[in-house]
Amino acid sequence: MQNYKKNSLSLVGAISMGTNVMIGAGIFALLGQVAELSGKYFPIAFIVGGIISGFSAYSYIKMSNAFPSAGGIAMYLEKAYGKGIITAFAALLMTFSMIINESLVARTFGTYTLQLFDAQDNKFLVPALGVGLLIIAFLINILGNKVIGKSSLIMAILKTGGLLIFAGGAIYASGFVATDLVPSGPPQNGIMEYMGALALSILAYKGFTTITNSGGEIVNPHKNVSRTIVISLLICAVTYLLVSWGVISNLSIPEIIEAKDYSLAEASRPLFGKFGLWFTVAIAIVATVSGVIASIFAVSRMTTMLTDMKLIPHSHFGMSGSIQKHMLVYIVVIAIVLTIFFDLTRIASLGAIYYLVMDIIVHWGVLRNLKNKIDFKPGIVIAALVLDAVVLFSFIWIKIEKDPLLIAIAAGSILIIFFAEKWFLNKKSDEKSMTD
Repeated sequence: MQNYKKNSLSLVGAISMGTNVMIGAGIFALLGQVAELSGKYFPIAFIVGGIISGFSAYSYIKMSNAFPSAGGIAMYLEKAYGKGIITAFAALLMTFSMIINESLVARTFGTYTLQLFDAQDNKFLVPALGVGLLIIAFLINILGNKVIGKSSLIMAILKTGGLLIFAGGAIYASGFVATDLVPSGPPQNGIMEYMGALALSILAYKGFTTITNSGGEIVNPHKNVSRTIVISLLICAVTYLLVSWGVISNLSIPEIIEAKDYSLAEASRPLFGKFGLWFTVAIAIVATVSGVIASIFAVSRMTTMLTDMKLIPHSHFGMSGSIQKHMLVYIVVIAIVLTIFFDLTRIASLGAIYYLVMDIIVHWGVLRNLKNKIDFKPGIVIAALVLDAVVLFSFIWIKIEKDPLLIAIAAGSILIIFFAEKWFLNKKSDEKSMTD
């Protein structure tokens, strides 16, 4: 496919892209929300979420070794289910989950940036700043892979290093109190709420799936895609653990919840003063900018693959350039709409539901349909499937009680995606029958 450049992404560049997506959305956008559901055990929730993501990654690693592709998950689903409704439906869920992630990170960018100013009208300024970030990320993506690769590496080093400095300083100032990391006593919240927190913590790791979308562009993909996934997950798990430890060492759970959209910035105030606030916000800006750039890059590849597979409709609307360039426009427009109309909590929740449903479909496809095509251990895939299902059920249960409108939106949109895609595929089939 002419839109992809083979060997244009090195192992280091791919790791940078994966960690950029994960850390950009994860620790800044989700830490406070995970703490709200899991209480004082929220650092453990991030680790358990990483373990569950590790089980999920097993299926993707095995498929990437066998079928490296620039379409990633779209191609894996096609191998498992063929070019039909299940492949298109699950791939679109992943696509929208990634676009939702971009709006999540964009709003996080706006929220953290405003901590530097005494801005009163946050309802307008947060989405406005988020929209500005999405437009900048779009322009950078237009420039191509090499610019993205170089910027991803620089930003990955800056934000990961900055977060580790923040975490190290916070932990040192608190006197290395291990009980903050592993608290004693029973959880403050119920088991269902803790399981719901795992859904959001898993979302903080889902960036590893974007690596598969660039499998056709990574050097030596049969080995390096799996290496990239494993290394990215480990880097993020260590970073999340240390940062969570640093935050809980300096803020109480009620304080974290009160500042859940900007908890890292709030944790830096008592510890480092004004300088700490500026430093933390600077890291957040780097993390969110790089996260959006990397995510748009990956999802544009995936939607281009779906278009080439004739699984989704496409119209250029008078635009020149490649299909991939058109996809960049559509992706950013949808992300802008979500950024304007949804708050962080609902964006994160919707993304978690989409992602977990898609992940379950992937594992089932591997277990049911690929056992004769790839070498894998069924027990690990079954464990990943069960863990996903339990976490998804728990999360939906909690949200039905706390935000039934969100569940209605999630269920309605999932049904719309499924039946709209079914209508499109049936229409294509009828057109083909008429021309034969």
